[in-house]
Amino acid sequence: MKILYLTSRFPYPLEKGDKLRAYEFIKHLSKNHEIILFALNETEVTQNQLAQLQPYCSQIHTEVISKINSYFNLIKNIIGYLPFSVVYFKRYSAQSKIDALISEFQPDHIVCHLIRMSEYVKHIDKIPKTLDYMDAFGMGMSRLGERSSFPMSMFARMEQKRLEWYEESIYEHFENHIIISEQDRQHITKTDGGHIHIVPNGVDLDYFNPAQVPAKKYDLLFAGNMNYPPNIETVLFIHDKVLPLLYKDFPDLKFVIAGDNPDARVKALASGDGTNRVTVTGWVDDIRPYFYESKLLFAPMQISIGLQNKILQAMAMQTPCVISNLANNAIHATHGVQAYVGSQPEEYAAHITKLLNSEAERNNIANNAIKFVRENFDWRVIIQQFEKTITPE
Repeated sequence: MKILYLTSRFPYPLEKGDKLRAYEFIKHLSKNHEIILFALNETEVTQNQLAQLQPYCSQIHTEVISKINSYFNLIKNIIGYLPFSVVYFKRYSAQSKIDALISEFQPDHIVCHLIRMSEYVKHIDKIPKTLDYMDAFGMGMSRLGERSSFPMSMFARMEQKRLEWYEESIYEHFENHIIISEQDRQHITKTDGGHIHIVPNGVDLDYFNPAQVPAKKYDLLFAGNMNYPPNIETVLFIHDKVLPLLYKDFPDLKFVIAGDNPDARVKALASGDGTNRVTVTGWVDDIRPYFYESKLLFAPMQISIGLQNKILQAMAMQTPCVISNLANNAIHATHGVQAYVGSQPEEYAAHITKLLNSEAERNNIANNAIKFVRENFDWRVIIQQFEKTITPE
């Protein structure tokens, strides 16, 4: 089957969750299907980046979108009705290219990654289409609005209403619909949610695998794109609410924040007093050494939609996890078996204290967790399930 795959970012490097999901879908679908990739991007795609996708795609087409034009579109859309996150990625030149690709190559199926790209193909009615919502972004914007101050709270509420309307109205233009978790599916309420298939994120078990290191360098790790608001809020919560409780019993505790493009508020957390209690890495070429060298992954997500890849990766590498109820909603780990789950600073501190004081308990959680991800979150199995929903009988 010939598949036209549309993304709002070039799916490499893999520093963002949407890129990782698109990359893994394309890689695994290419084993049985021809993939033609069309990707928007805010910068020119490098030859190295292209080389990462070329083994899986018969053709790759890209369109650079400038931030200046995107911001101009946002201003024009203040009195409009489309979500700003859709308008930001809308270009007439991209529409022309996509229309030309469809006309020339006559794909058998179109996969639209995120609602951001759905405007480009919603009018196509002679080719079956799949919309990968990935997350319910309206729900995420709602939570952001609740936790933000003016004027961000006002913008978030406006965008929330637009997103929720659009997530539901775009449904009828696609034959197949997938989403990452049950909590996200339930948020798209006015559609027949039973026809939105849950296709979770997975983990590359060949890449993220256990390894022994002589000694652990860090006690706690948080990993992720550190310019992403939910990640920023989470590390601020850790620093301000949880670490002071832990320092009482572990005055030399080491916390590392590993991830791309740290916000200024995150950079400011790095220890400047010579204690090296908190390390902020910025971009790292390979995140795996930080999993290997950390006793625990700590991900008490305060705003959570979708599924946290960092948790699956840690589990696959036998790094025990302490996570929030919100983060666990999409994973369904059993507290005290595959992970420790909490919601309040005192609760997290108690969980971390127990695990730091017991290597045996850390090993027990780690062994249960790797079995859990192997049984439930192997990308190869997940993509096979998705493939069945789009392949004609």
